[in-house]
Amino acid sequence: MSFQRGIDGSEPLRAQPIPEHAGMHEERKGSRARRLGTGTLACPRCDAPVSLGGRAVSPTDVLDCPFCRHTAAVRDFLSLATPTRPARVQVRVVAGARRRALR
Repeated sequence: MSFQRGIDGSEPLRAQPIPEHAGMHEERKGSRARRLGTGTLACPRCDAPVSLGGRAVSPTDVLDCPFCRHTAAVRDFLSLATPTRPARVQVRVVAGARRRALR
């Protein structure tokens, strides 16, 4: 490939400058939730697995153990250590979510 210029070389190679964003394309996903990791939910007192039944909860929500009836915040039931049981949960961080009161 070669560039050919005039004999004296005084003319510019390109008459117009290249625009700053020529050929660039940015794509952003519309999701507000980001996956933090995988963990397990188990009672801190008796180590029984706890199911959420498919509902989303906050770490400060109250959760009951179905076996020993221990009540505590979800964060007390959650373990992010390597899951050893088949009952696993996905831990997601949701930015800007507002919680509505249940009616």
